[in-house]
Amino acid sequence: MDAKEAVAHRIIELCEQHQYTINALANESGVTPSTIYSILSPKSQNPGVVTIHKLCNGLNISLKDFFNSSLFENLEQEIK
Repeated sequence: MDAKEAVAHRIIELCEQHQYTINALANESGVTPSTIYSILSPKSQNPGVVTIHKLCNGLNISLKDFFNSSLFENLEQEIK
């Protein structure tokens, strides 16, 4: 798993934990649903930290809480 995939999985995981739909998360965070769906899409390559921070605000968690997940351990090296 690479970092982008881990971010997408973490967003889904947190939505499930908070019982949020993507649209509910969008409303709470001030990020458009299309932006969130774009992050979740395999075509997205670089979800911005500012956007992730807004999502964290909508979830009422810190960036540290967002990245405090086993999903971010042992990520593939992304040097190409």
